[in-house]
Formats: sequence, C-alpha cells, structure tokens
Amino acid sequence: MNIVSSDWNDRHKALGQLIRNSDFFFQAVDSALALHAELHRAAVSALKDPNAVDTLFEDITPIECAVMPTQKDETIAWAVWHIARIEDLTMNLLVNNGSQVFDDDWQKRIGTPVRDTGNAMGDDEILSFSRQIFFKDLLQYRDAVGIRSREILRALQPGDMKRKITPENIARILAEGGVTPHADSVWLLDFWGKKDVAGILLMPLTRHQTLHLNDCSLWKKSIRRKASR
Repeated sequence: MNIVSSDWNDRHKALGQLIRNSDFFFQAVDSALALHAELHRAAVSALKDPNAVDTLFEDITPIECAVMPTQKDETIAWAVWHIARIEDLTMNLLVNNGSQVFDDDWQKRIGTPVRDTGNAMGDDEILSFSRQIFFKDLLQYRDAVGIRSREILRALQPGDMKRKITPENIARILAEGGVTPHADSVWLLDFWGKKDVAGILLMPLTRHQTLHLNDCSLWKKSIRRKASR
C-alpha cells in the first residue's frame, strides 16, 4: 500500500520541473507544501481529517515498532527516527541555517542515546534502539519537525531555490552529531553538500520519506499477517 495519493509521484515530478524557475516560485512552494502534507500526520498541516499517515501509526503497538520482518528490513521505529532526523537536520541546519528541533529534552523524551540518523546501525543496534524508545514521543518529535519545515518553506524567497548548501552548515551536522564518522553515515555530508535548496526539498524533505513510509506500511501488514496465523 502506498501512503501517498496515486498522483503524488506525478506532482513531485512536476515540482522538479518548475522549482528552480523563479516565475513559478509561489506555485512551487504551494506544491511542496501539499506534497509534504501527505507525508506527515494531518495535524502537522492543520488538516481536520486524519490521513494515511495517521492511519498507519494510530494503532501500532510498541512490540510492532520493534519487529524486523526479515533480515533485509529495518523496524518501523528506526524508519520513523531516520526520516525525522534527516528532515530536521537538512531543513533546519542546511536550508534555514538555524537550530535543529532535536535537543536534550527531545532526546530524554524519546528515550535514546542516539543522536544521528541511524544510517550506520547494525541489526542488533536497530533492534535495541527500537525496543527502548517511546514511540509516541518519537511521533510527536516528527510532528514538531514537520511543523517547523512548513514554516521554513513559507519563509523562502525566490532566490533561495538555487542557493547552494554551504560547507559551514554541512560541518555543523557532523559537529552536532547528526551523522557519525562511520562510512555508512558520513557519506550523507557529501551527498547533501552537492545540493541546492531545491535539491533538499525534492529529496530529503519529500521523495526520501515516501520510500520509508511505504516500507512501514508493508512491514505493519506483514507483522500482523504473521501474528494472525
């Protein structure tokens, strides 16, 4: 089951074609906001009715969050953490040159010693992380990140879309523990460092999240199917 609507990919492709054209700046921002809204719970974009992301997460149990369906998979808890941390780091540090949402208080609420995106975690580390975190607080952290991202999107100016990501802000991510020196983690700095603001909006903010949310939906079904046998 896809989390996003059937035309999401076509709308994302259309956004990519106009996002760096200043004549279509306001259209691009509105499109990015609409695409982003489908990737977060309805409250993030102030929608009245629950959406597919609400349905995905509303009844997940702590045990289900910590199950790795196969050796090729991760866990739902890890996937939510991963996309939330990447959105937080890229939008707040790279696009906005500000402070990330994640801080010591959020770390205590979520209940994890981890601060990075989780890219370099092995299976045992993923399982340990998933079993100890408070998933409802993790979802609330992700909501806070999504709300901040929408504020940043609305504050952008036409000249921002082609603005290159600065080495100074890339260095901040490593300094603040958003990635680790491990090869499976630190490569993200080079990947993000080659982008402009438009590139961040098209990948970490939007496209990247659909992949992991769709995985979560498939894993949830798989876990429940096996449990019902």
